[in-house]
Amino acid sequence: MIRLLLPSCLLIFFLLPTLAGEQTALSIHIIEIERTRVIRAADSYLDEGPKTITAFPGQRSAGGIHDFYSEGDYWWPNPEDPDGPYVRKDGLTNPDNFIIHRQLLWRLSVQVPALVAAYKITSDEQYCDKALEHLRAWFIVDTTRMNPNLLYAQAIKGRTTGRGIGIIDTIHLVEVARAIAVLETLQAIPFGDLATIKYWFSQYLHWLTTHEYGLAERDNGNNHSTCWTLQVAAFADLVGDQEQLDFCRNFYRASLLPQQMAVDGSFPKELQRTKPYGYSLFNLDAMATLCHILSKSEEDLWKYQMEDGRCMARAMEFMVPYIRDKSQWPYPPDVMYFDQWPVRHPALLFAGLAYGNSDYITLWKLLDPDPTNEEVLRNYPIRQPLLWLDTIEDNNE
Repeated sequence: MIRLLLPSCLLIFFLLPTLAGEQTALSIHIIEIERTRVIRAADSYLDEGPKTITAFPGQRSAGGIHDFYSEGDYWWPNPEDPDGPYVRKDGLTNPDNFIIHRQLLWRLSVQVPALVAAYKITSDEQYCDKALEHLRAWFIVDTTRMNPNLLYAQAIKGRTTGRGIGIIDTIHLVEVARAIAVLETLQAIPFGDLATIKYWFSQYLHWLTTHEYGLAERDNGNNHSTCWTLQVAAFADLVGDQEQLDFCRNFYRASLLPQQMAVDGSFPKELQRTKPYGYSLFNLDAMATLCHILSKSEEDLWKYQMEDGRCMARAMEFMVPYIRDKSQWPYPPDVMYFDQWPVRHPALLFAGLAYGNSDYITLWKLLDPDPTNEEVLRNYPIRQPLLWLDTIEDNNE
């Protein structure tokens, strides 16, 4: 069912056949504008082999070579006690902290989705084969696979060997999980590989939803809670865990929306940070992707609205003007990387398709789809829209 968005967030349903046709046309148009970009990227990855965390152990990690390890971004040596515990400087990234595992995860999340998207539109098996090579290295092969937990993520020297807040590092597995699902739909992944990979994600999903770090991240209260829910939803969708999918729908309505969104559609907890613009965009993208994953005909989160009018439509209405013209941003600029935003935010595409709003999609097309700045990449985990579109015509050449 296609929705028209009114400023008051009321949703009026009419002219369904016409709007359905428009949405299909939009999807096909997106395929065409993405084709060259996707294939060019995938071609560039064909000669690159997998690199996993086992080849780059963290010397300060309390775990083993199969354990993902990272150090908190905003923690620095204490100038008054150089050998003592690190101190926090919010929004200021310490370039000397260990982030190699995060970079390797970014690499996986950039290359595999691009390869699968290229395979989806060309049926050229070289793209599929290369994607499977990466997936096997990360999730199957005993000598190179990653353990399905984040016990040692965002550690802080002198303070902790890991934190629940580090779970945000695996937000980049969301699109990898989507790529795996696409390969399954296309019957392009051997059954044994698929079963083993799904078992890995099932184990990680269980850890996310039962370990104290996962529960702490769930209840963090800002974009970390949104990203925890997005990961749980994405991984549950891949492995078919309906109980967790239902939990995420309820958690969105009962916690994420009421605790994070103001009546005007803003995210006050993000606006209070030292990077209010980037974090607002990041949280908007995460919520929009969550709605895209979880919505179904009988339970559409895109049209869910609280009594005071808070809803995803209102969040888009608040933020889109500042995506269109950042100079109008009425809050302080981000302390770092303000000039690197905005990019091609998935919230524009997903909301544009959900609400039948072609203006959002037009704006989406104008933005940079392939930023290279690492801070932007860290907060831009959805980069291959072709993996997320339900309507894909046979465009094989």
